[in-house]
Amino acid sequence: MKASKRLLYIKEVLQNMPEGWLNLTTHRLDIYNEKLAKTQFLDQFETLFKNNNATESALNELPTAYDYIRLGHPLSCVLEWAIANEKGLKSESVISFSSETVPVLAILRKNLFANKKTQILYTDALPAFFDAEVIQRVYGYTFDLKKVENSKDIPAFHGSTIFLSKQDTLDALDIHPEIDFFISLQNHLGSILIINGEENESYISDIQHVRRRETIAMTPDNSLTALKSLVAQSSVANKPKNEANKTSVLNAINKITNTNTKPLVASSGLSIQYAILMGLVHDALENHKGKAIKIIVPPNCYGGTNDQARRVAACIDNVEIVDLLVDGDNDMVQSIDSILMQIAAEDAIPYIIAEIPTNPRVEVPDLIQLKEALTKERKTATGEIAIDPVFILDQTFCPNVHFLGEDDILATVRTISFASGSKFPSGGKCTAGYCVGNEKTIALMEKIEMHLTLCDNEATDFQYEILAKQMPSMNQRITDAYKNTREFVHFIHEALPGSKINFVSSELAEQGFTPSVFSLDLPTKGNTDEERETYKRALNLRLINLMITEIPDESKFCVSYGQLKGCYWTIPATSTQGTTKEGDKDYIVRASLSPNLDLELHKKVFLKFVESI
Repeated sequence: MKASKRLLYIKEVLQNMPEGWLNLTTHRLDIYNEKLAKTQFLDQFETLFKNNNATESALNELPTAYDYIRLGHPLSCVLEWAIANEKGLKSESVISFSSETVPVLAILRKNLFANKKTQILYTDALPAFFDAEVIQRVYGYTFDLKKVENSKDIPAFHGSTIFLSKQDTLDALDIHPEIDFFISLQNHLGSILIINGEENESYISDIQHVRRRETIAMTPDNSLTALKSLVAQSSVANKPKNEANKTSVLNAINKITNTNTKPLVASSGLSIQYAILMGLVHDALENHKGKAIKIIVPPNCYGGTNDQARRVAACIDNVEIVDLLVDGDNDMVQSIDSILMQIAAEDAIPYIIAEIPTNPRVEVPDLIQLKEALTKERKTATGEIAIDPVFILDQTFCPNVHFLGEDDILATVRTISFASGSKFPSGGKCTAGYCVGNEKTIALMEKIEMHLTLCDNEATDFQYEILAKQMPSMNQRITDAYKNTREFVHFIHEALPGSKINFVSSELAEQGFTPSVFSLDLPTKGNTDEERETYKRALNLRLINLMITEIPDESKFCVSYGQLKGCYWTIPATSTQGTTKEGDKDYIVRASLSPNLDLELHKKVFLKFVESI
């Protein structure tokens, strides 16, 4: 078959694409408009296509695709655009996934709330990890599962029809009008979901949100492979797994966390968190039948964590969210103690998710008191011993601190630690996240591994390769970045004494808490609280815009952390806390520094800001 003009154009794009499309988790943050983040990239890419312009300089001027790689990136967007246009569909109707399972779960989730029936059809064999019984029993989704001869053999059905297909080439996708959702399983690359028909367009945003929270888009490396296959109109060859990289990464995680148990590595931090939550829910359903499950989570923590926990609770009848107040005037230990007392009285199962240090206030609780609160024996209302908590510790800000080893502070508490790999573990080069438990969680970790596998959310080979290269230098990068941050914080304190800086104390740093992120409450003025808040919010943006304008090669407006180079600025309330309740949002400046930046230039520009106010 002759390649279309569109495919010939893509072939040229792949030859000239910017290096950052493949090796960064975010691209061109200096030209990023959040309100247009889901459309701007493809609108401008379409214009380049119409002008037959695939030069490297033109492609490099394209803005950030979406707001983060979990939701989409240049290569996944181009792949979706290409398939959609070849099939005469809208580009938003094609959604790529790193997982083969999660697109199915996304549709089932939507139909759960719509009380709509679903039939899943397949021709050959289902993926080995697709456990229909567990999906129905643990996730709470209902569906009919049927094997058919081909895509035209569609039984009549009142509801949604999902068709799973393993086709050799992407150009051979054949969508029968009776199919609502066509999912092409792409071997080790992931899957392509095609949403068919105007009546199903209402699913698009919900499916995108599942991809944002419970998995990721097809990775840049795999999207590139898929695009090359599409252009060549050839099948994607199977690649043997590189077990050496995986072994290296698992050993590095054990060394960094001072553990001996088996770590798990997922396609992103939220992918591993989803596996943790579903594994714990599964364990509770089996070992504590009929008891309520309480997920205890700070309402102002990282928005993905907060949102995902609430999304899990929304799907499962006996799971409920309990707010854990940890920042500012609230003490994490006192909040945990009070909540655990209440949950014990209800004879419920407590799962606590907390960041140490907290985000965005960068606070660390008294660890001895935390251990005492978590290990305290409590009684139910009938005098029975209450179920002890599982502490799910987000260590993204300080992945080098030891909590889980035999002699570490949380050795006797059922604790699972996890970290986002897009931060310090990979230095911003991939999204893969990981978790590891202490000796008391081995049985729980087996359940978590089951759900990581079921969701097909394990890290890809290329992600393992990146982590294998990056993790050995992680602790040194953390040390160097902390030194830069401490010096910058000290400078700001001297230059703008009226501001409030949230950062770890020197005493905490000596204990090993050396984050390279701080938050800044700028001084404000006005006659009323509303005037003062309005002034401060404008000042926040003024500072950030000055930094990224004056230092465009290093300062970026982004939520990232642990990058190899530069300085990242954000306002949590409008970025990481996007789905957080308004009253719990933090309208302050958050900055994160890398081990490699021009610190003196950042000081100079900050002083310029101070002089302007």
